[in-house]
Amino acid sequence: MESATLTGRDARGAVAHDGATSVVDRLKGDAAYQAFWLLRVGFAVLPILFGLDKFFDVLVDWEIYLAPWINDIVPGNAADAMYAVGVIEILAGIAVALKPRYAAYVVAAWLAGIIVNLLSYSGYYDIALRDFGLMAGALTLARLASKYDAPGFKLSV
Repeated sequence: MESATLTGRDARGAVAHDGATSVVDRLKGDAAYQAFWLLRVGFAVLPILFGLDKFFDVLVDWEIYLAPWINDIVPGNAADAMYAVGVIEILAGIAVALKPRYAAYVVAAWLAGIIVNLLSYSGYYDIALRDFGLMAGALTLARLASKYDAPGFKLSV
C-alpha cells in the first residue's frame, strides 16, 4: 500500500483517495487530478476576466462579435447584450469554481451558443473554431469532475 502514497494509485492501478489525502498530495501523484484542477482554475478565472472585460472593453470591442440577427432579437442594443453576456460569464466562472461537476456543462452549452453566433456571422470562423476547442475543454472538465467533484451541491475543494 506504500506505493499508493507514492504513485497516487492503489494495487489495482485505480486512483487512491482515502479522504484524508490533501489536495497537494493528490496533485503530486495523479495526472488526471492535475488536469482536473488546471481546467477548473482556467474555466473559473477566464470567464470571470472576460465577463468583466465586457464592461470595460480593454481586450476588444466585444460588440463586433454579436451577429446582427441576435442583436435584432435581444432587448436593447449590442452594448446592453454584452453587459448581460458579461454577467452570465462572471456567474459561470464562479459556478465552475464552486461546482465544476455541473457548471462545466453550463459553460459548454454557453460556448455552443457563442459558436452558433459566430458561425452565423461571416468573418469569425477562426474564433468559432477556437471556441469549439474551448467547448471540448469544458466537456473534458465535466467528465473529470464526475470523478473528482462529489455529486450534489456540497462544495468541494
